[in-house]
Amino acid sequence: MTGQQGGSPAGLCLPNLNDANWKKSSRSSANGQCVEVAALDGAVACRDSKDPNGPALAFGRAAWTNFLAETKDGFPQP
Repeated sequence: MTGQQGGSPAGLCLPNLNDANWKKSSRSSANGQCVEVAALDGAVACRDSKDPNGPALAFGRAAWTNFLAETKDGFPQP
């Protein structure tokens, strides 16, 4: 998967994601409509669980933490 990662934080050099420890939520449904995440040094990678060899997005830890907080809060409207 090297070279297919999109959305990398500026200056972040991603490792080969084939060796990443991908996790899927225990609340994922059986229909396969899930994402998987992997903790990396200084970042979090996210991919479609139906396409593990496809592209992955990488986010800085602060951006990922903010995304999770906004999701839990219901994405407040501006």
